[in-house]
Amino acid sequence: MIPDYEILRFIWWALLGILLIGFAVTDGYDLGTGILLPFAARSDAERRQMLESIEPHWEGHQVWLILGAGAAFAAWPLLYATAFSGFYLAMFAVLAALILRPVGFAYRNKRAEASWRNAWDWALFAGGFVPALIFGVAFGNLLQGVPFHLDDDLRPIYEGGFFGLLKPFALLCGVTSVAMLVMHGGSWIALKTDGAVAARSRHAAMIAAAALVILFALAGLFVALIVPGYVISGNIAHGGASNPLLKSATVETGAWLRNYGIHRGLLAAPALGFAGALGALLWQAAGHPRTAFVASGTAVAGIVATAGISMFPFLLPSSSDPRSSLTVWASSSSRLTLWIMLVATVVFLPLILCYTGWAIRAMRGKVTLAQVEAGEDSY
Repeated sequence: MIPDYEILRFIWWALLGILLIGFAVTDGYDLGTGILLPFAARSDAERRQMLESIEPHWEGHQVWLILGAGAAFAAWPLLYATAFSGFYLAMFAVLAALILRPVGFAYRNKRAEASWRNAWDWALFAGGFVPALIFGVAFGNLLQGVPFHLDDDLRPIYEGGFFGLLKPFALLCGVTSVAMLVMHGGSWIALKTDGAVAARSRHAAMIAAAALVILFALAGLFVALIVPGYVISGNIAHGGASNPLLKSATVETGAWLRNYGIHRGLLAAPALGFAGALGALLWQAAGHPRTAFVASGTAVAGIVATAGISMFPFLLPSSSDPRSSLTVWASSSSRLTLWIMLVATVVFLPLILCYTGWAIRAMRGKVTLAQVEAGEDSY
């Protein structure tokens, strides 16, 4: 028996969040490693040591991003159409940066010249930094609202431009995202390597964790006092037709905090963000890299969850026409489509989780500098 439309919509909102968290937690330390590559390593061997710590994992981790984009396309077609058309140039920059990673891994060691390898190291840095920054900027724009409206045929019409995305709060969210992934990447390298690379990465992770606590708190103050939130006015048709224009919405400062006032247990998400970052800082200082990495992953999950919970039930608010804002209840695919997708997800998501866990366990242990120096073409 197919569950109620309302339940299916909520389940898919939660699943979309799980997929985004899965991507941030797993590929997040790959991106953070790329950002730290030119700074935490001082020699070619040390840089290869860092790269070999993520080389067995990074391709598998991108599955989470593909699943997230696929879920948005199939479960929330209006969200996919509006976001990917409105953020086209930003998405193109992310894809171009992500393409640099496989190319960098494939070509970096093809030649021994220092200039050749150094150029690819900076390309791998861009492959980490650009997505980390743009993903944060994108979430900042979602929280502020995106300038678009729907016409009578529900076609999204984007009214902004690329540089319009670079608002102060969005840039703050971008810097917060970079700090978060540098903390996570540094925690991973400190866990997986030895010697000077591990020591420098541990120091970088501690600095990034301290910065993250400050930046996350500052972003929270912006949301509470400055950034306008969105509220659905009138009755909400949780199981109604997928037509965003059938509702009305208003803009209120501090509205993104309403869910925490209604359900106090949701405060666990931002609490995990702060506690995880502080835990990563303290456990790195105490010399417990494994526990610090777990705390770092907890912080990443808590921060991403905070953004989703704060906006619920909005998926993509419209700053130019609040009525056109896309919500969980009014922009999904059909009930049957959501059900078929859910059945497939119940089968395949556990397989992905099991494979991810198995891959990390199979590749456990440190990548030592001595091992790297013994094998020039080890990846």
